[in-house]
Amino acid sequence: MRPRPKSRPQALGDLVPKVLDELGFERANTLRELADLWDGVLESAVGPDAAGHSRPTGLRGSVLEATVDSSAWCHHLQLQRERILAGLTRRLGSDAPTDLWFRVG
Repeated sequence: MRPRPKSRPQALGDLVPKVLDELGFERANTLRELADLWDGVLESAVGPDAAGHSRPTGLRGSVLEATVDSSAWCHHLQLQRERILAGLTRRLGSDAPTDLWFRVG
């Protein structure tokens, strides 16, 4: 068996964020934050009824995926996509998604 190459010790504080990112915890945390903001953003962008018909369900890179309960609501929200994204940007700044996809589910 070959001896392991020696490496320099690293501070635990430097390693933890890297490991959490590799495990996907940062993405899960961002999706949870988006879910917490979703109702308020939709209410201000689209109206009070919209939040009850959709929810954020995934994040692929900077694209937020939302599941909608009917094709009618999917179409309506797709037409309001830019307003919804603007509302998310107001609340999250540069951490906001850059695009939004809706699907019926």
